Amino acid sequence: MSETNVLEKPKKPSWLKVKLPTGESYKKVRSLVSEHNLHTICESGNCPNMGECWGAGTATFMILGNVCTRSCDFCAVSTGKPDEVDFFEPARVANSVKLMNVKHAVITSVDRDDLQDGGSEMWVKTVKAIRRKSPETTLETLIPDFAGKWENLQRIIDVAPEIVSHNIETVRRLTKKIRIQAKYNRSLELLLRLKKGGMKTKSGLMLGLGETEEEVVETMQDLRSVEVDILTLGQYLQPTPKHAKVKDFITPEKFEEFQKLGIEMGFRFVESGPLVRSSYHAEKHLF
Repeated sequence: MSETNVLEKPKKPSWLKVKLPTGESYKKVRSLVSEHNLHTICESGNCPNMGECWGAGTATFMILGNVCTRSCDFCAVSTGKPDEVDFFEPARVANSVKLMNVKHAVITSVDRDDLQDGGSEMWVKTVKAIRRKSPETTLETLIPDFAGKWENLQRIIDVAPEIVSHNIETVRRLTKKIRIQAKYNRSLELLLRLKKGGMKTKSGLMLGLGETEEEVVETMQDLRSVEVDILTLGQYLQPTPKHAKVKDFITPEKFEEFQKLGIEMGFRFVESGPLVRSSYHAEKHLF
């Protein structure tokens, strides 16, 4: 990216400073989470937007455990042999959604390549459990690629969440290094299959991993070619010294340029900013 939009030496800039969460809605949810020992990825992932999202009635929950079968170079989730599937998990998540009075729930998961169904049955059970307990709550599912086993993807389509999200994460050139076991074209095919199945679709990109501006635009075009509706663009931040290094800090002005370009390309919504994460303003993307 051009010198005017990227700092030459990756030193954390002022625009990445996060304000502490405040507000009555946030405090109420914070109290419920503590009292009932509820688990959200908002907390465990130290999301910078937690206060804003909780205040708006949105929360993100991770299912299928906290150990992933993949080892992506950007992600802080543990890699290894996951625990057995917890069949009480759907009911627990549904109970959390109810207690927290969540208006829009985002569900995500680790990759479970160890399971024949890729965890898709638990996805279905979780969606159904939330709908039984909180029928007014809308749902977004941020899903893995199910290793290209499309019968598992079909189970998600069949329960028809309001939005189905799958992050392409980075540009084509960096996919093998950053996402390792994932495939760029497989992610595009998954998003196309979702669209053909009648889903409203969403995908996201992290910037600052060494991609060029041209590669970002090319990836945005690829996502539009499979009719993705909603795009998120955010700054990559290194979770530990063992993970991929931050190559660039992208300025808020450059994120604004990408946002305008995305709207011109035909995306219905584009969330683009240094602190934007997959679930940011998720409740505003219903249409």
